[in-house]
Amino acid sequence: MLPLPTVGVGAVAASPATAAGVAAPIRFRPLRLVASRASTTPSSPSTSSSAISSASPAGHSREHLSGRDGSPSKTSKPRVFFLDVNPLCFRGSQRSLGAFARWLALFFAHVSIRDPVVAVLDGDGGNEYRRRLLPSYKAHRARGVGTGADTRVVDVLRQCNVAVVRVDGYEADDVVATLTEQVLQKGYRVAIASPDKDFKQLISDDVQLVVPIPEIGRWSFYTLRHYVAQYKCDPTADLSLRCFMGDEADGVPGIQHLVPGFGRKTAVKLLQKHGSLENLLNTAAIRTVGRGYAQDALTKHADYLRKNYQVLSLKRDVNVQFDDSWLSPRNTCSDANVLADFLLKLSGQGRS
Repeated sequence: MLPLPTVGVGAVAASPATAAGVAAPIRFRPLRLVASRASTTPSSPSTSSSAISSASPAGHSREHLSGRDGSPSKTSKPRVFFLDVNPLCFRGSQRSLGAFARWLALFFAHVSIRDPVVAVLDGDGGNEYRRRLLPSYKAHRARGVGTGADTRVVDVLRQCNVAVVRVDGYEADDVVATLTEQVLQKGYRVAIASPDKDFKQLISDDVQLVVPIPEIGRWSFYTLRHYVAQYKCDPTADLSLRCFMGDEADGVPGIQHLVPGFGRKTAVKLLQKHGSLENLLNTAAIRTVGRGYAQDALTKHADYLRKNYQVLSLKRDVNVQFDDSWLSPRNTCSDANVLADFLLKLSGQGRS
C-alpha cells in the first residue's frame, strides 16, 4: 500500500485525480467525527465458532445499491460488503491504527452506508499453507495487525455493529473467497473492500472491488468493466496470468527470471486462445502452442507454474458459514462517536 495522506477528522480531500485502471472515485460529502469521551454501548453481538463476533443490528432495510460502476441502481440485487481489515492497518510498510480508523470512517460514511458489512482478519498460521509450498511467500511482510492491535481493531468493529470473522489456519483472502461464494448463492451481490489485487480473480458481474486510493484519500469502485479495460482479458484468466507474471509484493516470482523473453503480452495471447493455465500446459505437453521460447518454457517449467497456481489461487473451501443475521442493515448510530473516541485515544498515546 502507498503512504496514506493525512485525512483530517473534519473533512475529506477533494482531488479529481484517479489511479490507473481504477474507476473515478465516488464523490464524498464532508466527513466530521465528533469526539466524545462518553462511550456508546452497542448491541451485544452473538458469537460462533467461526466468528469473533456476529453483529445483528436492528433497524429497517434501506436500499443502497449500485450498478457496475458503483452508481445507484434501483433494479440491482442487494449487496454485501466484505472488509479486508489487515492491509488497512498499515501506512506504507508501517503499522498504523490511525490509518485503519480513517479508512474505516470513510468506508462507513461514503461507501457501505447501511449495507451489511462483514470484516475479515487473517487467522493464526494463515500463511503456513502457502509458505510450505513456497518459502518466499510473504517472507518479508509483517504478520497481522500488530501485537495488541487485534483486540482494539475488533472492539471498534464490534462497537460499530460489524460482524468480524477470523478462521485460524487461513488468510483473510481465503475466508472472503469462501463466503463470497455463499453470498452469491443467496442472490446477493458482493463488494470486497481491499487494496489486495489477489481479489481480482473473483471479479464478475456480481462481484466488484472497492479499492482505497491513498494518493487522494478515497475509496473507488473497481468492476468487471474496469478490469477488462485495464488487462484486455476476462478476470477468469487473472489467476493464470499472475502465475506467469508472479507477485513481487507477496514474494511469488514470475517466469521472467527463468525465461526473460516471456512477458505479459505472450501470456495473455496464449491464455486468450487456451483459456486457462492447466489447459495451456496440457496442450503444450502434446503439441506446439507458440514460438520456440514459449513452448520450451511451458514444457520445462510446467511444475513451477502449477506451484504458482497453488500459491496464488484463493481457497473456496474454508470451514466457515455465512450467518444470515449478517444480512441485516447495519445500525450506524455509534459510528461517529466510536471512531472519534478511538482516534482520540490513539492521539493521547502519540500514535497516528
